[in-house]
Amino acid sequence: MRIVLAGGTGLVGQAVHAVASAAGHEVVLLVRRPARAAGEIAWDPGAGVLPSGVIEEADAIVSLNGSPLAKLPWTARYREEIRQSRVATTRLLAETIASARRAPKVWVSASAVGIYGDRPGEILDEDSTRGAGFLADVVDAWEAATSPAASTTRVVLARTAMVLGKRWSTAFPGDSIASAQRASSLRSPLNRPLGRGGALAPLVRLSRLGLGGRIGSGRQHWPWITLEDEARAIVHLVADSSLAGPVNLVAPESATATDVTRKVASTLRRPHVFPAPAWALRALLGDAARGLLLADEQVFPRRLEAEGTFRFRHSNLDAALETLLRS
Repeated sequence: MRIVLAGGTGLVGQAVHAVASAAGHEVVLLVRRPARAAGEIAWDPGAGVLPSGVIEEADAIVSLNGSPLAKLPWTARYREEIRQSRVATTRLLAETIASARRAPKVWVSASAVGIYGDRPGEILDEDSTRGAGFLADVVDAWEAATSPAASTTRVVLARTAMVLGKRWSTAFPGDSIASAQRASSLRSPLNRPLGRGGALAPLVRLSRLGLGGRIGSGRQHWPWITLEDEARAIVHLVADSSLAGPVNLVAPESATATDVTRKVASTLRRPHVFPAPAWALRALLGDAARGLLLADEQVFPRRLEAEGTFRFRHSNLDAALETLLRS
């Protein structure tokens, strides 16, 4: 398939690029700067500029745009950037797809489990109602922005959890990633090592400094997925699935915040003794603390499991972290 990938220079985007290319798909990157290489096409979502021919020549679209949630603090200005970087970009793609003479078969649009909000004691899947709070509001608007394309294209809303990643050279031993990275068509950006990324980066830094510990009560559920499974699931939804609408990209095994932070510390052989009280996190980080660190979201991938054709390679948190932090 010819896959047009927006947001392909980020952690997840580079992973999707590698997995899709290794599977034999042609990947075209939408970039917000002048195109520098074959396989890159410039666009300007801020100005509403996206050549319709790019969409009409695509079999599939994958969009992973959005200003990083990990950038702190969330000032009023940055909260608006978080929203607009997702909603405006998605709306432009949706309207271009809807008006295209030849619409792509499928569009996998990034979303987030933040739509469920803080829901202690609840089991959450794709049929659960949306929650409350800043992130729930953002994700709800983000998903709604895809609606113009739904009449012409299978639209998948990939509700992603906390992504646990690492450097590419050893990330995917089961895939031919190394050979894909050496291919001339993948000169940029895949040959740059990423280091450990995603949600692991700050947790690893704190643990290595001996500052790991309980976050809030530690009992809140943190839905998670490895970078490998995230990328594989997105490519699966593009090429090997008939699912449409919301799909939770989360590992099937639930974990609490303390499960994650304690395992990171123990794997690195560092102490886990410095708690970060909820009140202090809320006072310091506001919405970021409530949405990213303290929200209790016990989310499960019901639709992927019911479909029965995708297999997670990392279902167990302890085993996943051992692989990511020791190799």
